[in-house]
Amino acid sequence: MDSFEKIQSREAGLHKKLTAKQMAMIAIGGAIGTGLFMGSKFAISFAGPGVILSYAIGGLIAFALMACLAEMTVQHPTSGSFGAYAEHYMGPLAGFLVRYSYWACIVLAVGTEITAVADYMKMWFPHVASWIWIVFFSGTLLAVNAYSVKAFGLVEYWFSTIKIFAIVVFILLAISILTQSHNAGHQLATNLIGQGGFMPNGVKGVWIGVIISIFSYLSIEMIAVAAGEASDPEKAVKYAFKSTAIRLVLFYLLSLFLIVALVPWTALIAKDATSPFVMVMKIVGIPFADSILNFIVIVAALSAMNSMLYISTRMLFSLSRAGDAPKLFGKISSQGVPFNALMLSAMGIGVASVVYTLNPASAFPIMIALSMFGALFTWGSIFVTHLFFRARLSKSNTALKYRIPMSRVIAWFGLLSIFSITLTTWFTQEFKSTLQFGLPFILVLVCFYYFKPNPARMNLPHKENSIEKL
Repeated sequence: MDSFEKIQSREAGLHKKLTAKQMAMIAIGGAIGTGLFMGSKFAISFAGPGVILSYAIGGLIAFALMACLAEMTVQHPTSGSFGAYAEHYMGPLAGFLVRYSYWACIVLAVGTEITAVADYMKMWFPHVASWIWIVFFSGTLLAVNAYSVKAFGLVEYWFSTIKIFAIVVFILLAISILTQSHNAGHQLATNLIGQGGFMPNGVKGVWIGVIISIFSYLSIEMIAVAAGEASDPEKAVKYAFKSTAIRLVLFYLLSLFLIVALVPWTALIAKDATSPFVMVMKIVGIPFADSILNFIVIVAALSAMNSMLYISTRMLFSLSRAGDAPKLFGKISSQGVPFNALMLSAMGIGVASVVYTLNPASAFPIMIALSMFGALFTWGSIFVTHLFFRARLSKSNTALKYRIPMSRVIAWFGLLSIFSITLTTWFTQEFKSTLQFGLPFILVLVCFYYFKPNPARMNLPHKENSIEKL
């Protein structure tokens, strides 16, 4: 048994119940959430109409990530995913850092989704305390995730179907409004370049928008983690890679173009503005459309939250099975769910609730900044791991099961892009806390790695192949 087969054996016990279509929906479910519906408002405030370029650049980086992950995941399907790949191809420390950074990032990102839901509910119930919605929706989704992976996959499939249908309807409706307008050309020119130009804050504003776009695309990597519970991993990953990449870029770019084409970008970032999607429907005056879209953005946020709870649970499970987290988080319930890992991974909801209570106006950007480092570190690590992966396979003359053309060039493009974006956060007031939080966090993780008890380093037996049950 080679070293990667040992990792796969170590992480055995999860039920393989996810279909190829559910896999694609899980990735879309995580990526089309508050990043698009609410984060786009944040991005528009920096980039103006140039937000289209911001998300196009972010989309290219996301596509590069998907390409690298597709090659590695078809070769080695496992729930530890890119954390396991980093461990196998770069070393145990790399796997440890990637898993913990990603877990922390997703746990905090869960908080952005639930705070967004609390914000959206104010449209209908302005006098109901936000914590009530946080407790209600969090409890419901925790119950779904705790029941079984099949229940999670089914709920996520329908959540994602609803919001994809809604985005398609929004796109068709927006195109209809734009094309039927008698002064469509004038409206386009005015909204795209008449409010301070296409890039009102220059190239800098567009580049800062790219940072937010990366957060928006965050979770497409879920395909690689979910592959460990797919009934046919090779088929599922190939299908999900192709369908998700096309759908995401299409939905993001086309919908954002229509938003800034229909409504002046300055109106979309007004103090009382909510989601740009809701604001567009409200401004153009379509009856009840704002309420319908508000329902859709709530579904989108809950869908993303559902996916993130799933993915953070599996990453903590992988850490436990690697001996890098307490053993109780590697235990599996009779339904095939790492229940203890799920409960701990829900703590981001508590962090978000505290931040939201103390500073509701800034809760969303604060949570983005805190989780951004984990996202950037994980994506960068995936690109580095892929370069090691291809080098190892070339050296050993091992055949690739799935080959993406020019994948090494794609990996270098992704790595340099992520490095540039990470440096940019230091010079951006809104994201300065990304590195201020992230660098000490990595230092703490390194210290923890070298000083924690470890069965391998202590020459103690480690039961890699046991499948522990609750």
